[in-house]
Amino acid sequence: MFPALKHRNYKIYMSGQFVSLIGTWMQQLAMSWMVYRLTQSAFWLGFSGFASQLPMFLFGLFAGVIVDHVDRHKLLLWTQTLSAIQAFTLAALTISGKITLTQLIILNFTLGLINCFDITGRQSFVIQLIKQKKDLPNAIAINSSVVNLTRLIGPAIAGATIATVGEGMCFLLNGFSYIAVVIALFNIKIDKVKKLKFNIQKIFDNIKIGYRSTFDNPSISSVIFFVAFICFFGTPYINFIPALAAQLPNGGVHAFAWISASTGLGSLAGALYLALRKGPPDLGGIIAFGGLTMSLYLAILSQVHRIEYVLIVVFMIGMGMMLQLSSTNSVIQTLVEDDKRGRVMSFLTLALFGTAPFGSLMMGYSSEHLGLEKTFLINGIICFFGSIFFLRRSSAINRHILEHIKSI
Repeated sequence: MFPALKHRNYKIYMSGQFVSLIGTWMQQLAMSWMVYRLTQSAFWLGFSGFASQLPMFLFGLFAGVIVDHVDRHKLLLWTQTLSAIQAFTLAALTISGKITLTQLIILNFTLGLINCFDITGRQSFVIQLIKQKKDLPNAIAINSSVVNLTRLIGPAIAGATIATVGEGMCFLLNGFSYIAVVIALFNIKIDKVKKLKFNIQKIFDNIKIGYRSTFDNPSISSVIFFVAFICFFGTPYINFIPALAAQLPNGGVHAFAWISASTGLGSLAGALYLALRKGPPDLGGIIAFGGLTMSLYLAILSQVHRIEYVLIVVFMIGMGMMLQLSSTNSVIQTLVEDDKRGRVMSFLTLALFGTAPFGSLMMGYSSEHLGLEKTFLINGIICFFGSIFFLRRSSAINRHILEHIKSI
């Protein structure tokens, strides 16, 4: 059922990721809640999301070039260690009572800068852990399943921790959680990959190569443009869940934790479906269906005001998002050439996180002036029509994937 798990390196890597990601989700929930607790403002929630994702917009393409020219194994050891230092710094400032909104924004930006290299590196590193390329879609789906299984566990722990001892303990536990993934990385034995010679003077030439590999391929460019569209108009809604939770009857940090966990449960359901799915790779259709599901339920979210209904709706949003994003990753990983993987994945990362900060700012401004409900409704409708447009392209993408697989 899970052929990717027969690969020793992948199994060790995912065990470390499982522990680390629980801490990551704890920190993410605690940071969002702290920003809202300090400001009571949807705009500052949007600005916080903007700060954390802006580095990806500024440096994402350069990160892709670097990832293709360095040892990805060593790169991840560095990024995971720096992420732990960021978490411990955040914990020290919070527990001491000296934390300010400005410091939160700066530390959010710092983590975004680290993630700029970490996310692209991790996406490109997976191929080195899987010896058989046919197991790659299963590996990506399992990775998504682990991400969202931990999204159930992390917020539940964070909600209880914040209510009893405060946000600082969430940051401290996240810092310690990075030890697990560092240990896993030290225990991975991988074949040396021939590194491309790095010439800083040719960095823009390398970006051009990545650009051509991305946009000369109509299937890769289509899914990347669709991701950028959804990540501008749709996925930034997640930054405003603290405000939504606070507005619900008897709402608060526990409601926020339940909503985050339900979103993770929906994403987990989508990831498990992709991991267990057999048959032809109808990834184009799945991407379109995921976008339609997410956009429809984002519009519905604007009309529900009871926690039990909100949980059902965000479950469906999470499932739709996962179907789209994980299938997009599979399309690109299947079609891209190995020596250009980092550079092409940096364009996906730019689409995922480079457009989102501006979407967060726009939704924050809109929420301040129109309210959350109208903002969710308008953005859900926009995403729905964008998904209909992409649906027309899905059959051609499926044909391209089948032709590529047959040619291998």
